[in-house]
Amino acid sequence: MKNFKLPPKNERLKLFGSIEPGLKTKPSEKENMSDLQNMKEDFLFELDAVGITNVKTPVSVISTLEPITQSTIATFTLTSTIPHDVKGTNMSRFTEQLELYRKQGFTLTFSQLYDFVKELSERLGQKDAKLEVSFPWFYEQSAPVSSLVGLNNADARILLSYQHGKTVERTVELTCTVTTLCPCSKEISEYSAHNQRAYIKMTALLTEDYDESVDWKAVLLQAAQSNASAVIHPILKRPDEKIVTEKAYENPRFVEDMVRLVASDLYEAPFIQSFTVECRNEESIHLHDAYASVTFDKTNK
Repeated sequence: MKNFKLPPKNERLKLFGSIEPGLKTKPSEKENMSDLQNMKEDFLFELDAVGITNVKTPVSVISTLEPITQSTIATFTLTSTIPHDVKGTNMSRFTEQLELYRKQGFTLTFSQLYDFVKELSERLGQKDAKLEVSFPWFYEQSAPVSSLVGLNNADARILLSYQHGKTVERTVELTCTVTTLCPCSKEISEYSAHNQRAYIKMTALLTEDYDESVDWKAVLLQAAQSNASAVIHPILKRPDEKIVTEKAYENPRFVEDMVRLVASDLYEAPFIQSFTVECRNEESIHLHDAYASVTFDKTNK
């Protein structure tokens, strides 16, 4: 091994491009600094949204399914509009607000999220604020025969839109995984039928009187699982696998069937005002995926 003497660290830094600090002439006190973002002039257009995105922070999630309380990592997008005569927004106020709630324990309840966006709009000096938060939600799933329990997960998302003097809009979304078995292959095949992993994405606008004692995540999950050919399980023994595969064979589903069946359940949920249901099948005997969607608004007569 070659032995050599390293130069001092400050010399090494200079070797790789570091330079001595230059003369500082601009003010260091905040009150004396230029504030470009608060410049007032006609900047042509009002902006629909300006803020921060892809910000991760630890949060707590409450569910009616085990685990009842869980910690997870949520990804936030926080925005507000700005008028045409304001150049920009103060980005640090978004992260200050998020850090304030993190320190006091951020639980993703609608009551706390409402307080968050209302306070955020006041901190920004704007009439509105929007919040989008996505997170993995975990729930226990039991095997049908052995009753062995493991954790499944679904992708959840909440969108909250606050505007001073108006009703807060609350939109929720859940994407979960199920099994679907092809009715066509079952019909034409002598011996079997092919199945696939299906992703059900449900987006719902909640009614103004939504009661948070109802777990929207559990309701949407039930709508997807109860209409699928079979449920995805984290743990299966051989007797479980027999039941699951037979259940899939007894309940064949096209993507078209899935979105219509799930839509029926969401239509019957009294706290859902409008919804979109999407199904994407990862086809096992085709190179492509199969896809279908349906959108419905209960307020349209």
